[in-house]
Amino acid sequence: MEFTGFSKKDFDIFTIDSLEERMEAIRENIQPKFRAIGEELSDNMSTMTGNDMYVHIAQHARRTKNPPNDTWMAFCHNKRGYKKHPHFQIGLWDDHLFLWLAYIYEMPEKQEIAKSFLDHIDDIRESVPDDYAVSLDHTKKDAAKLSEVDLEQALTRLKNVKKAEFLIGRYFKPDDPILSNGEAFLKEAKNTFETLAPLYKISMG
Repeated sequence: MEFTGFSKKDFDIFTIDSLEERMEAIRENIQPKFRAIGEELSDNMSTMTGNDMYVHIAQHARRTKNPPNDTWMAFCHNKRGYKKHPHFQIGLWDDHLFLWLAYIYEMPEKQEIAKSFLDHIDDIRESVPDDYAVSLDHTKKDAAKLSEVDLEQALTRLKNVKKAEFLIGRYFKPDDPILSNGEAFLKEAKNTFETLAPLYKISMG
């Protein structure tokens, strides 16, 4: 399948009340697009990170009552899973699409990675544009511009707080013309992840 972009219909899926119906719409409409993106970008991801990168698509299998508020795909060097490792995400909420380099609470080496980031904090500030977004909790929509975040404080929290998280990347509103143009979106995603690849390499040691 050729990736042709996202549409308003994809974002409207998150207004469906029923778990079963929302999951069916995610499987029919969004997951095929994730698979197509994976086919297009996985080789690029491997080249820019220096690791073989595998595609993982969220299945939300543990949900029995509440439908997911967002859905995503991930690129990770580990074939079996991504949550315990640094990984790149592409995903949708009802009101935005996100591109993240993600360090979430399941990661056992979070403390060491945070120390490495703190040692390279000036490099991070110089290499990542100020208008990139930062989130400290992947389960919430909230994000702030990098220029508005106390980066040292966020990374110190990542080091010291067991449940702390750090995600950095970009947000796109549903009506952003880039999203509806498959070729333009793939180029934008590739450029974003190339910008974040040096951070990934720092965290991989």
